[in-house]
Amino acid sequence: MIRARVAFGATIVATVLAAGTALAQTAPEMKPILAGKKVTPPIKGEALIDFTPPVTKRDGPNVVTKITVRNASLGPVPRLTIAETWYDKGGAIVVGSKGMVPGLLQPGEIQTVTITTPWNAKMLSNNYNFSHANGTVKPNKVAKIEDPNAPPAPAGKPAPKK
Repeated sequence: MIRARVAFGATIVATVLAAGTALAQTAPEMKPILAGKKVTPPIKGEALIDFTPPVTKRDGPNVVTKITVRNASLGPVPRLTIAETWYDKGGAIVVGSKGMVPGLLQPGEIQTVTITTPWNAKMLSNNYNFSHANGTVKPNKVAKIEDPNAPPAPAGKPAPKK
């Protein structure tokens, strides 16, 4: 009986060793995914964001606000969020909504945030609060944001020859 147990145990050990050797020979070569790439960690704390004056329009049962933003920080900003709150003439909160840039907003990158809020007849004035996943945002209102990587606008018609 003891011989049978020893033989059975030896068979299992031999099988495991043989399988391990076979698997080790057929395993593909592992390469690091980020080899040679520079990864900048997202900002923690206060981020600097430039934004244009919001454009707000009523679209059927909703009020749609579009804000163009640019990351003026040195690192990527994770999940930039803009919360819009609407007030009535007495200063009471009527309704609010949020818009966000999913993922990371890279340094110098320009995105448009769209905030869709249900329309209410009591809406009079609004306020915007900027934040991101790892902290606060210091917003800087600018008149216009130009993309330095955008192709130049086509020139007008040439002057007519005399």
